[in-house]
Amino acid sequence: MVEGGAVAAADKTEFTECWRTSWQTPYITRLALSAGIGGLLFGYDTGVISGALLYIREDFEEVDKKTWLQETIVSMAVFGAIFGAACGGWINDKFGRRISILVADVLFLIGAVVMAIAPSPWVIILGRIQVGLGVGMASMTAPLYISEASPHRIRGALVSTNGFLITGGQFLSYLINLAFTHAPGNWRWMLGIAGLPAIVQFVLMLQLPESPRWLYVHGKETEARAILEKIYSANEVEEEMEALRSSVEEEEENSLKGGLFDKLKKAWGNIVVRRGLYAGITAQVAQQFVGINTVMYYSPTIIQFAGFASNKTAMALSLITSGLNMVGSVISMCFVDRYGRRRLMILSMIGIITCLLVLSVIFNEAANMSPPVSYAETAVFGGNTSCPAYIAAPNADSWSCTQCLGKDTACAFCGSSIKKNEAGACLILDDAVRSTCRESKRTWYSQGCPSRIGYLAVLFLALYIIVYSPGMGTAPWIVNSEIYPLKYRGLCGGIAAVSNWTSNLIVSETFLTLTEHLGSSGTFLLFAGFSTVGLVAIFMLVPETKGMQFEEVERMLRKGFSPFDKYGDQPSKDKEVFIVINYD
Repeated sequence: MVEGGAVAAADKTEFTECWRTSWQTPYITRLALSAGIGGLLFGYDTGVISGALLYIREDFEEVDKKTWLQETIVSMAVFGAIFGAACGGWINDKFGRRISILVADVLFLIGAVVMAIAPSPWVIILGRIQVGLGVGMASMTAPLYISEASPHRIRGALVSTNGFLITGGQFLSYLINLAFTHAPGNWRWMLGIAGLPAIVQFVLMLQLPESPRWLYVHGKETEARAILEKIYSANEVEEEMEALRSSVEEEEENSLKGGLFDKLKKAWGNIVVRRGLYAGITAQVAQQFVGINTVMYYSPTIIQFAGFASNKTAMALSLITSGLNMVGSVISMCFVDRYGRRRLMILSMIGIITCLLVLSVIFNEAANMSPPVSYAETAVFGGNTSCPAYIAAPNADSWSCTQCLGKDTACAFCGSSIKKNEAGACLILDDAVRSTCRESKRTWYSQGCPSRIGYLAVLFLALYIIVYSPGMGTAPWIVNSEIYPLKYRGLCGGIAAVSNWTSNLIVSETFLTLTEHLGSSGTFLLFAGFSTVGLVAIFMLVPETKGMQFEEVERMLRKGFSPFDKYGDQPSKDKEVFIVINYD
Protein backbone atom coordinates (compact mmCIF):
# COMPACT_ATOMS: atom_id res chain seq x y z
CA MET A 1 0.00 0.00 0.00
CA VAL A 2 1.36 3.43 -0.90
CA GLU A 3 -0.50 5.58 1.56
CA GLY A 4 -3.60 5.57 3.73
CA GLY A 5 -4.64 4.43 7.16
CA ALA A 6 -2.78 2.12 9.48
CA VAL A 7 -2.75 -1.53 8.52
CA ALA A 8 -3.28 -4.12 11.21
CA ALA A 9 -1.12 -7.17 10.66
CA ALA A 10 -2.78 -10.57 10.59
CA ASP A 11 -1.29 -14.04 10.74
CA LYS A 12 -2.39 -17.21 8.90
CA THR A 13 -4.46 -18.45 11.84
CA GLU A 14 -6.38 -15.19 11.88
CA PHE A 15 -7.10 -15.43 8.15
CA THR A 16 -8.40 -19.00 8.61
CA GLU A 17 -10.62 -17.85 11.45
CA CYS A 18 -11.73 -14.87 9.34
CA TRP A 19 -12.84 -17.16 6.53
CA ARG A 20 -14.74 -19.44 8.93
CA THR A 21 -16.44 -16.60 10.82
CA SER A 22 -17.35 -14.70 7.66
CA TRP A 23 -18.91 -17.83 6.19
CA GLN A 24 -20.96 -18.41 9.31
CA THR A 25 -21.92 -14.73 9.74
CA PRO A 26 -22.44 -13.13 6.29
CA TYR A 27 -23.37 -9.85 7.98
CA ILE A 28 -19.70 -9.37 8.92
CA THR A 29 -18.60 -9.90 5.31
CA ARG A 30 -21.22 -7.45 4.07
CA LEU A 31 -20.10 -4.85 6.59
CA ALA A 32 -16.37 -5.18 5.85
CA LEU A 33 -16.71 -5.25 2.06
CA SER A 34 -19.16 -2.33 2.00
CA ALA A 35 -16.76 -0.14 3.97
CA GLY A 36 -13.81 -1.60 2.05
CA ILE A 37 -15.12 -0.05 -1.18
CA GLY A 38 -13.55 3.12 0.25
CA GLY A 39 -10.18 1.42 -0.16
CA LEU A 40 -11.13 0.44 -3.71
CA LEU A 41 -11.99 4.09 -4.52
CA PHE A 42 -8.71 5.19 -2.95
CA GLY A 43 -6.71 2.74 -5.07
CA TYR A 44 -8.66 3.48 -8.26
CA ASP A 45 -8.00 7.21 -8.01
CA THR A 46 -4.25 6.78 -7.49
CA GLY A 47 -4.00 4.51 -10.53
CA VAL A 48 -6.48 5.89 -13.06
CA ILE A 49 -4.76 9.24 -13.58
CA SER A 50 -1.61 7.54 -14.88
CA GLY A 51 -3.41 6.33 -18.02
CA ALA A 52 -5.89 9.19 -18.34
CA LEU A 53 -3.00 11.68 -18.41
CA LEU A 54 -1.77 10.23 -21.73
CA TYR A 55 -5.04 11.17 -23.43
CA ILE A 56 -5.53 14.46 -21.57
CA ARG A 57 -2.20 15.50 -23.13
CA GLU A 58 -3.56 14.68 -26.58
CA ASP A 59 -6.81 16.60 -26.06
CA PHE A 60 -5.24 19.71 -24.51
CA GLU A 61 -2.11 20.98 -26.25
CA GLU A 62 -1.19 23.23 -23.31
CA VAL A 63 -1.05 20.17 -21.04
CA ASP A 64 1.20 18.36 -23.53
CA LYS A 65 3.61 21.30 -23.63
CA LYS A 66 3.59 22.25 -19.92
CA THR A 67 5.15 19.71 -17.60
CA TRP A 68 4.05 21.59 -14.49
CA LEU A 69 0.42 21.41 -15.62
CA GLN A 70 0.64 17.62 -15.96
CA GLU A 71 2.15 17.42 -12.47
CA THR A 72 -0.57 19.65 -11.05
CA ILE A 73 -3.35 17.51 -12.55
CA VAL A 74 -1.81 14.44 -10.94
CA SER A 75 -0.84 15.88 -7.55
CA MET A 76 -3.91 17.97 -6.72
CA ALA A 77 -5.75 14.83 -5.62
CA VAL A 78 -3.00 14.36 -3.03
CA PHE A 79 -3.33 18.02 -2.04
CA GLY A 80 -7.07 17.51 -1.50
CA ALA A 81 -6.45 14.28 0.41
CA ILE A 82 -4.32 16.08 3.01
CA PHE A 83 -7.26 18.34 3.86
CA GLY A 84 -9.76 15.49 3.49
CA ALA A 85 -7.88 13.44 6.09
CA ALA A 86 -7.73 16.42 8.46
CA CYS A 87 -11.47 17.17 8.10
CA GLY A 88 -12.27 13.47 8.19
CA GLY A 89 -10.87 13.14 11.71
CA TRP A 90 -13.22 15.82 13.00
CA ILE A 91 -16.25 14.45 11.10
CA ASN A 92 -15.46 10.94 12.38
CA ASP A 93 -15.54 12.07 15.99
CA LYS A 94 -18.44 14.50 15.66
CA PHE A 95 -20.88 12.73 13.33
CA GLY A 96 -19.65 9.15 13.15
CA ARG A 97 -17.72 6.82 10.86
CA ARG A 98 -20.75 5.97 8.70
CA ILE A 99 -21.58 9.62 7.99
CA SER A 100 -17.92 10.27 7.18
CA ILE A 101 -17.94 7.48 4.57
CA LEU A 102 -21.19 8.79 3.07
CA VAL A 103 -19.75 12.31 2.81
CA ALA A 104 -16.59 10.90 1.18
CA ASP A 105 -18.76 9.10 -1.41
CA VAL A 106 -20.62 12.31 -2.27
CA LEU A 107 -17.35 14.24 -2.64
CA PHE A 108 -15.88 11.49 -4.79
CA LEU A 109 -18.97 11.32 -7.02
CA ILE A 110 -19.06 15.10 -7.53
CA GLY A 111 -15.34 15.15 -8.35
CA ALA A 112 -15.69 12.27 -10.83
CA VAL A 113 -18.54 14.03 -12.66
CA VAL A 114 -16.65 17.35 -12.75
CA MET A 115 -13.61 15.64 -14.29
CA ALA A 116 -15.70 13.70 -16.82
CA ILE A 117 -17.32 16.86 -18.23
CA ALA A 118 -14.31 19.18 -17.79
CA PRO A 119 -13.97 21.63 -20.72
CA SER A 120 -10.46 22.70 -19.71
CA PRO A 121 -7.45 21.49 -17.68
CA TRP A 122 -8.31 23.83 -14.81
CA VAL A 123 -11.70 22.21 -14.35
CA ILE A 124 -9.97 18.80 -14.26
CA ILE A 125 -7.76 20.16 -11.48
CA LEU A 126 -10.82 21.31 -9.50
CA GLY A 127 -12.33 17.85 -9.92
CA ARG A 128 -9.07 16.25 -8.77
CA ILE A 129 -9.09 18.36 -5.59
CA GLN A 130 -12.71 17.35 -4.95
CA VAL A 131 -11.90 13.67 -5.43
CA GLY A 132 -8.84 14.09 -3.20
CA LEU A 133 -11.02 15.35 -0.36
CA GLY A 134 -13.07 12.15 -0.62
CA VAL A 135 -9.96 9.98 -0.88
CA GLY A 136 -8.45 11.57 2.24
CA MET A 137 -11.60 10.92 4.26
CA ALA A 138 -12.01 7.37 2.95
CA SER A 139 -8.35 6.45 3.55
CA MET A 140 -8.66 7.00 7.30
CA THR A 141 -12.34 6.17 7.87
CA ALA A 142 -12.76 2.84 6.07
CA PRO A 143 -10.14 0.89 8.11
CA LEU A 144 -11.38 2.58 11.31
CA TYR A 145 -15.00 1.56 10.67
CA ILE A 146 -14.01 -2.01 9.79
CA SER A 147 -11.79 -2.25 12.89
CA GLU A 148 -14.48 -1.00 15.28
CA ALA A 149 -17.29 -3.11 13.80
CA SER A 150 -15.40 -6.40 13.48
CA PRO A 151 -14.96 -9.32 15.92
CA HIS A 152 -11.65 -8.80 17.70
CA ARG A 153 -10.36 -12.28 16.81
CA ILE A 154 -10.42 -11.52 13.06
CA ARG A 155 -10.00 -7.74 13.18
CA GLY A 156 -6.50 -7.72 11.70
CA ALA A 157 -7.53 -9.91 8.77
CA LEU A 158 -10.60 -7.82 7.97
CA VAL A 159 -8.69 -4.53 8.16
CA SER A 160 -5.99 -6.05 5.95
CA THR A 161 -8.64 -6.58 3.27
CA ASN A 162 -8.90 -2.79 3.04
CA GLY A 163 -5.24 -2.64 2.07
CA PHE A 164 -5.80 -5.42 -0.45
CA LEU A 165 -8.74 -3.52 -1.96
CA ILE A 166 -6.55 -0.42 -2.35
CA THR A 167 -4.09 -2.32 -4.52
CA GLY A 168 -7.04 -4.06 -6.19
CA GLY A 169 -8.48 -0.64 -7.04
CA GLN A 170 -5.18 0.35 -8.62
CA PHE A 171 -5.18 -2.81 -10.74
CA LEU A 172 -8.82 -2.23 -11.72
CA SER A 173 -7.99 1.33 -12.82
CA TYR A 174 -5.37 0.04 -15.27
CA LEU A 175 -7.88 -2.46 -16.68
CA ILE A 176 -10.46 0.33 -17.11
CA ASN A 177 -7.84 2.54 -18.76
CA LEU A 178 -7.00 -0.22 -21.20
CA ALA A 179 -10.68 -0.95 -21.92
CA PHE A 180 -11.43 2.67 -22.88
CA THR A 181 -8.27 3.24 -24.96
CA HIS A 182 -10.15 3.52 -28.26
CA ALA A 183 -13.48 4.81 -26.92
CA PRO A 184 -14.57 8.36 -27.85
CA GLY A 185 -13.75 10.67 -24.94
CA ASN A 186 -11.55 7.93 -23.46
CA TRP A 187 -10.04 9.84 -20.53
CA ARG A 188 -13.46 11.22 -19.57
CA TRP A 189 -14.79 7.67 -19.17
CA MET A 190 -11.68 6.62 -17.24
CA LEU A 191 -12.10 9.41 -14.68
CA GLY A 192 -15.91 9.52 -14.64
CA ILE A 193 -16.52 5.80 -14.11
CA ALA A 194 -15.02 6.16 -10.61
CA GLY A 195 -18.37 7.60 -9.56
CA LEU A 196 -20.08 4.18 -9.91
CA PRO A 197 -18.36 2.47 -6.94
CA ALA A 198 -19.04 5.61 -4.89
CA ILE A 199 -22.77 5.29 -5.66
CA VAL A 200 -22.70 1.58 -4.78
CA GLN A 201 -20.98 2.24 -1.46
CA PHE A 202 -23.34 5.10 -0.64
CA VAL A 203 -26.39 2.83 -1.12
CA LEU A 204 -24.81 -0.02 0.88
CA MET A 205 -23.74 2.22 3.76
CA LEU A 206 -27.26 3.66 4.07
CA GLN A 207 -28.34 0.13 5.04
CA LEU A 208 -25.54 -0.43 7.55
CA PRO A 209 -25.29 0.82 11.15
CA GLU A 210 -22.86 3.18 12.79
CA SER A 211 -19.74 1.82 14.48
CA PRO A 212 -20.73 0.31 17.88
CA ARG A 213 -17.78 2.02 19.53
CA TRP A 214 -18.86 5.48 18.31
CA LEU A 215 -22.42 4.80 19.46
CA TYR A 216 -21.21 3.73 22.90
CA VAL A 217 -18.98 6.79 23.29
CA HIS A 218 -21.95 9.02 22.45
CA GLY A 219 -24.22 7.40 25.04
CA LYS A 220 -26.19 5.11 22.68
CA GLU A 221 -25.49 1.85 24.54
CA THR A 222 -28.70 0.13 23.43
CA GLU A 223 -27.92 0.68 19.75
CA ALA A 224 -24.32 -0.42 20.27
CA ARG A 225 -25.50 -3.65 21.93
CA ALA A 226 -27.93 -4.34 19.08
CA ILE A 227 -25.09 -4.18 16.55
CA LEU A 228 -22.79 -6.36 18.67
CA GLU A 229 -25.57 -8.97 18.83
CA LYS A 230 -25.39 -9.24 15.03
CA ILE A 231 -21.62 -9.65 15.09
CA TYR A 232 -21.03 -11.90 18.14
CA SER A 233 -22.72 -15.00 19.49
CA ALA A 234 -25.15 -14.51 22.39
CA ASN A 235 -22.67 -15.65 25.05
CA GLU A 236 -20.00 -13.20 23.78
CA VAL A 237 -22.07 -10.01 23.67
CA GLU A 238 -21.86 -9.17 27.38
CA GLU A 239 -18.13 -9.81 27.39
CA GLU A 240 -17.69 -7.48 24.41
CA MET A 241 -19.82 -4.78 26.03
CA GLU A 242 -17.60 -4.94 29.10
CA ALA A 243 -14.45 -4.81 26.94
CA LEU A 244 -15.90 -1.82 25.09
CA ARG A 245 -16.69 -0.09 28.39
CA SER A 246 -13.17 -0.66 29.73
CA SER A 247 -11.56 0.48 26.48
CA VAL A 248 -13.57 3.71 26.33
CA GLU A 249 -12.86 4.50 29.99
CA GLU A 250 -9.15 3.89 29.47
CA GLU A 251 -9.14 6.11 26.39
CA GLU A 252 -10.92 8.93 28.24
CA GLU A 253 -8.48 8.62 31.12
CA ASN A 254 -5.49 8.79 28.79
CA SER A 255 -6.83 11.43 26.41
CA LEU A 256 -4.85 14.63 25.98
CA LYS A 257 -6.42 17.82 27.22
CA GLY A 258 -6.05 21.32 25.75
CA GLY A 259 -5.72 22.74 22.24
CA LEU A 260 -3.64 21.39 19.37
CA PHE A 261 -0.58 23.49 20.26
CA ASP A 262 -0.66 22.30 23.87
CA LYS A 263 -0.97 18.68 22.72
CA LEU A 264 1.97 19.05 20.34
CA LYS A 265 4.07 20.66 23.07
CA LYS A 266 3.30 17.82 25.50
CA ALA A 267 4.04 15.21 22.84
CA TRP A 268 7.39 16.73 21.88
CA GLY A 269 8.37 17.13 25.55
CA ASN A 270 7.92 13.39 26.14
CA ILE A 271 11.13 11.49 25.29
CA VAL A 272 9.26 8.28 24.45
CA VAL A 273 6.87 10.05 22.07
CA ARG A 274 9.67 12.07 20.49
CA ARG A 275 11.68 8.93 19.75
CA GLY A 276 8.54 7.26 18.45
CA LEU A 277 7.97 10.19 16.10
CA TYR A 278 11.57 9.96 14.87
CA ALA A 279 10.89 6.35 13.88
CA GLY A 280 7.34 6.82 12.59
CA ILE A 281 8.00 9.90 10.46
CA THR A 282 11.27 8.44 9.15
CA ALA A 283 9.45 5.35 7.90
CA GLN A 284 6.62 7.39 6.33
CA VAL A 285 8.84 9.91 4.56
CA ALA A 286 11.19 7.18 3.34
CA GLN A 287 8.20 5.30 1.91
CA GLN A 288 7.43 8.22 -0.40
CA PHE A 289 10.94 9.38 -1.27
CA VAL A 290 11.88 6.01 -2.73
CA GLY A 291 9.68 7.27 -5.59
CA ILE A 292 6.88 4.72 -5.40
CA ASN A 293 4.16 7.15 -6.42
CA THR A 294 6.11 8.27 -9.46
CA VAL A 295 5.61 4.69 -10.62
CA MET A 296 1.94 4.50 -9.56
CA TYR A 297 0.97 7.95 -10.91
CA TYR A 298 3.24 8.04 -13.96
CA SER A 299 3.79 4.38 -14.82
CA PRO A 300 2.64 4.57 -18.50
CA THR A 301 4.63 7.79 -18.95
CA ILE A 302 7.77 6.12 -17.54
CA ILE A 303 7.24 3.21 -19.92
CA GLN A 304 7.00 5.73 -22.77
CA PHE A 305 10.32 7.19 -21.54
CA ALA A 306 11.69 3.67 -22.13
CA GLY A 307 10.68 3.83 -25.81
CA PHE A 308 7.18 2.33 -25.92
CA ALA A 309 5.35 5.18 -27.64
CA SER A 310 1.90 3.59 -27.99
CA ASN A 311 -0.51 4.66 -25.25
CA LYS A 312 -2.19 1.25 -25.31
CA THR A 313 1.13 -0.61 -25.03
CA ALA A 314 2.28 1.66 -22.20
CA MET A 315 -0.93 1.01 -20.25
CA ALA A 316 -0.85 -2.73 -20.91
CA LEU A 317 2.70 -2.96 -19.58
CA SER A 318 1.69 -0.83 -16.59
CA LEU A 319 -0.72 -3.61 -15.61
CA ILE A 320 2.37 -5.59 -14.64
CA THR A 321 3.48 -3.07 -12.01
CA SER A 322 -0.05 -2.70 -10.62
CA GLY A 323 -0.64 -6.44 -10.49
CA LEU A 324 2.66 -7.05 -8.71
CA ASN A 325 1.81 -4.35 -6.17
CA MET A 326 -1.42 -6.21 -5.38
CA VAL A 327 0.45 -9.52 -5.02
CA GLY A 328 3.02 -7.82 -2.80
CA SER A 329 0.34 -6.65 -0.38
CA VAL A 330 -0.75 -10.28 0.08
CA ILE A 331 2.86 -11.40 0.62
CA SER A 332 3.23 -8.71 3.29
CA MET A 333 0.17 -9.99 5.17
CA CYS A 334 1.77 -13.43 5.33
CA PHE A 335 5.33 -12.49 6.30
CA VAL A 336 5.31 -9.23 8.28
CA ASP A 337 4.64 -11.03 11.57
CA ARG A 338 7.12 -13.79 10.79
CA TYR A 339 10.15 -11.72 9.78
CA GLY A 340 9.44 -8.39 11.45
CA ARG A 341 8.76 -4.85 10.29
CA ARG A 342 12.31 -3.48 10.58
CA ARG A 343 13.93 -6.38 8.77
CA LEU A 344 11.43 -6.26 5.91
CA MET A 345 11.91 -2.51 5.52
CA ILE A 346 15.70 -2.78 5.44
CA LEU A 347 15.68 -5.64 2.92
CA SER A 348 13.07 -3.79 0.88
CA MET A 349 15.19 -0.61 0.82
CA ILE A 350 18.28 -2.50 -0.32
CA GLY A 351 16.30 -4.00 -3.19
CA ILE A 352 14.77 -0.61 -4.07
CA ILE A 353 18.18 1.10 -4.21
CA THR A 354 19.54 -1.66 -6.43
CA CYS A 355 16.61 -1.42 -8.86
CA LEU A 356 16.78 2.39 -9.00
CA LEU A 357 20.52 2.31 -9.76
CA VAL A 358 20.00 -0.25 -12.53
CA LEU A 359 17.11 1.80 -13.96
CA SER A 360 19.36 4.86 -13.98
CA VAL A 361 21.99 2.96 -15.97
CA ILE A 362 19.36 1.57 -18.40
CA PHE A 363 17.88 5.00 -19.15
CA ASN A 364 21.35 6.49 -19.56
CA GLU A 365 22.33 3.78 -22.05
CA ALA A 366 18.99 4.17 -23.86
CA ALA A 367 19.64 7.91 -24.26
CA ASN A 368 23.13 7.25 -25.66
CA MET A 369 21.80 4.64 -28.09
CA SER A 370 18.84 6.67 -29.38
CA PRO A 371 18.48 6.80 -33.20
CA PRO A 372 19.88 9.80 -35.12
CA VAL A 373 17.87 12.61 -36.65
CA SER A 374 18.05 12.74 -40.45
CA TYR A 375 17.68 16.00 -42.35
CA ALA A 376 16.28 14.07 -45.32
CA GLU A 377 13.66 12.34 -43.14
CA THR A 378 12.72 15.68 -41.53
CA ALA A 379 12.41 17.41 -44.92
CA VAL A 380 9.86 14.82 -46.08
CA PHE A 381 7.21 16.51 -43.92
CA GLY A 382 7.89 20.04 -45.24
CA GLY A 383 9.91 22.94 -43.89
CA ASN A 384 7.12 24.43 -41.79
CA THR A 385 6.90 21.23 -39.69
CA SER A 386 10.63 20.94 -38.94
CA CYS A 387 11.82 21.56 -35.40
CA PRO A 388 13.19 25.16 -35.26
CA ALA A 389 15.81 24.22 -32.67
CA TYR A 390 17.09 21.43 -34.94
CA ILE A 391 17.26 23.66 -38.03
CA ALA A 392 19.10 26.37 -36.11
CA ALA A 393 21.53 24.07 -34.29
CA PRO A 394 25.17 24.40 -35.46
CA ASN A 395 25.71 20.71 -34.69
CA ALA A 396 22.47 19.44 -36.23
CA ASP A 397 24.34 16.66 -38.04
CA SER A 398 25.11 15.03 -34.67
CA TRP A 399 21.56 15.29 -33.28
CA SER A 400 19.80 12.18 -32.08
CA CYS A 401 16.28 11.62 -30.80
CA THR A 402 17.51 12.56 -27.30
CA GLN A 403 18.46 16.10 -28.41
CA CYS A 404 15.21 16.38 -30.38
CA LEU A 405 13.16 15.74 -27.22
CA GLY A 406 15.27 18.11 -25.11
CA LYS A 407 13.47 20.30 -22.56
CA ASP A 408 13.93 23.55 -24.55
CA THR A 409 13.02 22.28 -28.02
CA ALA A 410 9.21 21.74 -27.85
CA CYS A 411 9.71 19.09 -30.54
CA ALA A 412 8.99 15.39 -31.09
CA PHE A 413 10.63 12.53 -32.97
CA CYS A 414 8.84 10.83 -35.86
CA GLY A 415 10.37 7.38 -36.18
CA SER A 416 11.65 5.69 -39.30
CA SER A 417 9.13 4.04 -41.60
CA ILE A 418 11.62 1.21 -42.17
CA LYS A 419 12.94 0.14 -38.75
CA LYS A 420 12.23 1.29 -35.21
CA ASN A 421 15.84 2.26 -34.42
CA GLU A 422 16.76 3.84 -37.76
CA ALA A 423 17.12 7.60 -38.39
CA GLY A 424 13.92 9.63 -38.13
CA ALA A 425 12.56 13.18 -38.31
CA CYS A 426 12.65 15.95 -35.70
CA LEU A 427 9.37 17.87 -35.96
CA ILE A 428 7.45 20.51 -34.05
CA LEU A 429 5.23 19.27 -31.20
CA ASP A 430 1.82 19.81 -32.79
CA ASP A 431 -1.40 17.79 -33.04
CA ALA A 432 -1.64 18.13 -36.83
CA VAL A 433 2.00 17.13 -37.33
CA ARG A 434 1.53 14.14 -35.01
CA SER A 435 -1.43 12.98 -37.11
CA THR A 436 0.61 13.35 -40.31
CA CYS A 437 3.44 11.29 -38.81
CA ARG A 438 1.07 8.49 -37.78
CA GLU A 439 -0.76 8.53 -41.12
CA SER A 440 2.57 7.79 -42.83
CA LYS A 441 2.83 4.55 -40.79
CA ARG A 442 5.46 5.95 -38.47
CA THR A 443 5.59 6.11 -34.67
CA TRP A 444 5.37 9.46 -32.85
CA TYR A 445 7.72 9.82 -29.86
CA SER A 446 7.17 12.79 -27.56
CA GLN A 447 8.15 11.32 -24.16
CA GLY A 448 11.01 8.93 -24.87
CA CYS A 449 13.08 7.62 -27.75
CA PRO A 450 13.03 4.24 -29.52
CA SER A 451 15.29 1.85 -27.64
CA ARG A 452 16.61 -1.68 -28.03
CA ILE A 453 16.82 -2.08 -24.25
CA GLY A 454 13.47 -0.58 -23.27
CA TYR A 455 12.22 -4.01 -22.16
CA LEU A 456 14.88 -3.97 -19.42
CA ALA A 457 13.34 -0.82 -17.97
CA VAL A 458 9.96 -2.57 -17.75
CA LEU A 459 11.60 -5.61 -16.15
CA PHE A 460 13.34 -3.59 -13.43
CA LEU A 461 10.24 -1.48 -12.80
CA ALA A 462 8.49 -4.78 -12.08
CA LEU A 463 11.34 -5.88 -9.79
CA TYR A 464 11.17 -2.50 -8.05
CA ILE A 465 7.50 -3.11 -7.21
CA ILE A 466 8.24 -6.68 -6.06
CA VAL A 467 10.84 -5.52 -3.52
CA TYR A 468 8.87 -2.42 -2.49
CA SER A 469 5.39 -3.76 -1.83
CA PRO A 470 5.97 -6.44 0.86
CA GLY A 471 8.32 -4.21 2.89
CA MET A 472 8.12 -0.45 2.44
CA GLY A 473 4.59 -0.75 1.09
CA THR A 474 2.94 -1.78 4.36
CA ALA A 475 5.51 -1.93 7.19
CA PRO A 476 5.69 1.86 7.82
CA TRP A 477 1.94 1.94 8.57
CA ILE A 478 2.20 -1.05 10.89
CA VAL A 479 5.12 0.51 12.78
CA ASN A 480 3.11 3.71 13.23
CA SER A 481 0.18 1.76 14.67
CA GLU A 482 2.43 0.15 17.30
CA ILE A 483 5.10 2.61 18.35
CA TYR A 484 3.25 5.41 20.18
CA PRO A 485 1.92 5.39 23.76
CA LEU A 486 -1.88 5.12 23.96
CA LYS A 487 -2.37 8.71 25.10
CA TYR A 488 -0.53 10.09 22.06
CA ARG A 489 -1.47 7.48 19.47
CA GLY A 490 -4.12 9.50 17.64
CA LEU A 491 -2.08 12.72 17.56
CA CYS A 492 1.18 11.09 16.51
CA GLY A 493 -0.52 8.85 13.96
CA GLY A 494 -2.01 11.98 12.41
CA ILE A 495 1.37 13.73 12.32
CA ALA A 496 2.96 10.72 10.63
CA ALA A 497 0.11 10.43 8.10
CA VAL A 498 0.42 14.13 7.20
CA SER A 499 4.17 13.66 6.70
CA ASN A 500 3.37 10.78 4.32
CA TRP A 501 0.78 12.73 2.30
CA THR A 502 3.03 15.82 2.18
CA SER A 503 6.00 13.78 0.95
CA ASN A 504 3.69 12.17 -1.60
CA LEU A 505 2.64 15.64 -2.81
CA ILE A 506 6.25 16.83 -3.16
CA VAL A 507 7.31 13.74 -5.13
CA SER A 508 4.29 13.68 -7.46
CA GLU A 509 4.43 17.46 -8.08
CA THR A 510 8.13 17.42 -9.08
CA PHE A 511 8.74 14.13 -10.91
CA LEU A 512 8.19 15.30 -14.49
CA THR A 513 10.11 18.52 -13.85
CA LEU A 514 13.02 16.45 -12.56
CA THR A 515 12.97 14.21 -15.64
CA GLU A 516 12.88 17.33 -17.82
CA HIS A 517 15.97 18.84 -16.17
CA LEU A 518 17.93 15.74 -15.06
CA GLY A 519 16.67 13.21 -17.59
CA SER A 520 15.12 9.88 -16.63
CA SER A 521 18.53 8.48 -15.70
CA GLY A 522 19.40 11.39 -13.42
CA THR A 523 15.97 11.33 -11.77
CA PHE A 524 16.15 7.64 -10.87
CA LEU A 525 19.70 8.19 -9.61
CA LEU A 526 18.41 11.01 -7.39
CA PHE A 527 15.72 8.72 -5.96
CA ALA A 528 18.41 6.10 -5.34
CA GLY A 529 20.25 8.76 -3.31
CA PHE A 530 17.09 9.61 -1.33
CA SER A 531 16.55 5.90 -0.73
CA THR A 532 20.08 5.46 0.58
CA VAL A 533 19.52 8.27 3.08
CA GLY A 534 16.20 6.62 3.99
CA LEU A 535 17.89 3.25 4.51
CA VAL A 536 20.46 4.77 6.89
CA ALA A 537 17.72 6.65 8.77
CA ILE A 538 15.59 3.50 9.14
CA PHE A 539 18.60 1.49 10.30
CA MET A 540 19.48 4.10 12.92
CA LEU A 541 16.04 5.22 14.12
CA VAL A 542 13.39 2.54 13.57
CA PRO A 543 13.31 -0.32 16.11
CA GLU A 544 11.70 -3.71 15.68
CA THR A 545 8.20 -3.88 17.20
CA LYS A 546 7.30 -7.41 16.10
CA GLY A 547 5.71 -9.43 18.90
CA MET A 548 6.09 -6.65 21.47
CA GLN A 549 3.31 -5.35 23.69
CA PHE A 550 2.75 -1.60 23.73
CA GLU A 551 4.29 -1.38 27.21
CA GLU A 552 7.44 -3.15 25.99
CA VAL A 553 7.75 -0.74 23.05
CA GLU A 554 7.42 2.19 25.46
CA ARG A 555 10.13 0.82 27.77
CA MET A 556 12.44 0.25 24.79
CA LEU A 557 12.00 3.83 23.56
CA ARG A 558 12.52 5.24 27.05
CA LYS A 559 15.80 3.34 27.34
CA GLY A 560 16.79 4.44 23.85
CA PHE A 561 17.02 2.29 20.73
CA SER A 562 20.41 1.49 19.21
CA PRO A 563 20.87 -0.60 16.06
CA PHE A 564 24.19 -1.76 17.49
CA ASP A 565 22.57 -3.21 20.63
CA LYS A 566 24.17 -6.59 21.22
CA TYR A 567 20.73 -8.12 21.72
CA GLY A 568 19.78 -7.55 18.08
CA ASP A 569 16.54 -6.46 16.50
CA GLN A 570 14.00 -8.66 18.23
CA PRO A 571 13.90 -8.68 22.04
CA SER A 572 14.26 -12.00 23.76
CA LYS A 573 12.83 -12.61 27.21
CA ASP A 574 16.24 -11.84 28.71
CA LYS A 575 16.36 -8.57 26.88
CA GLU A 576 12.92 -7.65 28.18
CA VAL A 577 14.13 -8.23 31.75
CA PHE A 578 17.21 -6.11 31.04
CA ILE A 579 15.02 -3.25 29.79
CA VAL A 580 12.72 -3.47 32.79
CA ILE A 581 15.65 -3.29 35.19
CA ASN A 582 17.12 -0.24 33.46
CA TYR A 583 13.73 1.43 33.25
CA ASP A 584 12.83 0.81 36.88
